[in-house]
Amino acid sequence: MSFNKKSLEDINVKGKKVLVRCDFNVPIVEGKITDENRLLGAIPTIEYLVNNNAKVILCSHLGKPKGEPKPELSLSPVAARLSELLNKKIIFAADDNVVGDKAKSAISDMNDGDIVLLQNTRFRKEETKNEENYSKELASLCDLFVNDAFGTAHRAHCSTVGVTEFVEESVCGYLIQKELKFLGEAIENAEKPFTAILGGSKVSDKINVINNLLEKVDNLLIGGAMAYTFLKAKDYKMGISRVEEDKIDYALEMMDKAKEKGVKLYLPIDHVVATEFDKNANPVITEDENIQDGYMALDIGPKTRELYAEVIAKSKTIIWNGPMGVFEFENFNKGTIAVGEAMANCDGITIIGGGDSAAAVNIFGLGDKMTHISTGGGASLEFLEGKELPGIVALNDK
Repeated sequence: MSFNKKSLEDINVKGKKVLVRCDFNVPIVEGKITDENRLLGAIPTIEYLVNNNAKVILCSHLGKPKGEPKPELSLSPVAARLSELLNKKIIFAADDNVVGDKAKSAISDMNDGDIVLLQNTRFRKEETKNEENYSKELASLCDLFVNDAFGTAHRAHCSTVGVTEFVEESVCGYLIQKELKFLGEAIENAEKPFTAILGGSKVSDKINVINNLLEKVDNLLIGGAMAYTFLKAKDYKMGISRVEEDKIDYALEMMDKAKEKGVKLYLPIDHVVATEFDKNANPVITEDENIQDGYMALDIGPKTRELYAEVIAKSKTIIWNGPMGVFEFENFNKGTIAVGEAMANCDGITIIGGGDSAAAVNIFGLGDKMTHISTGGGASLEFLEGKELPGIVALNDK
């Protein structure tokens, strides 16, 4: 996959109708947006287009309306809040057909620098099937296409891929440009030592990620529940911790591969355990890798935290995906915080690969100390697996 894609600044947008695919898939509770990070992330691209006198047409999906209009999944609250954030009126084209007469008339009334937001792209069933008729309809609204929705770049939908076939230029916005620079370049040309930290609950979610990263990294630190499958594979006692029995052979294979590639693979050397999965459970620290009967591990222990922090401190590039324990429970969040703090204090390039790790560093107030926090969950994982993302492939190369 080429990381050298045309961006906003490679095209002339003055007076042009520019369709921008954003990621406004935000949590809305009783009409109020509870997390605005994705809106804030879209602002630099929108402002650039407005300041350069484009006619800006925004589009995005929200939730899973499954191809039919659902009022509770309307983008109307996004238009209202975005108007406040940009301090500029946004016309919301409340058109259940997304590209119907209401949308067309709102667009034909636009002056340079105006902004229109289309209705949820998934109100049409063609969207997720990438059907040509809908892609053409979207393309007919605009002259140029900008994709700035990294979070959906791993999906070949009408508004991410299909539309690119029917417009003269398709380029990336600032968000995707940043993702390509950090996620793409960092993985392909990382400054060494290069350390990856993987956590989360299941080995099965990260099989291809582990496999791909072992080709590139110097150190791989494993935490979270996926570590217990690896430790079980080394014959340690895991009590009643979560172990994926059917992935034990795979864990052995990966440990052999690490050895063969000269990658240091680190596993927890102690744990914080409890008798039940409960936020008020009494935390007990183990002596070593073994977990006594009747106990389950819910976080990495203090010795492991120290060991992982030492490896991080000596690294020049670090990429982290997945928490070290049940970070939502205060008694079991110390491992995730320790990794976050070690990265915040590190002088190297620090990248958070989306998902729960991104949520965790923001909750613990460490977000602004990272070089880059990826905006994609699934997209970041596929990137780490070395897969091509259709939404990126479809953009014009420089």
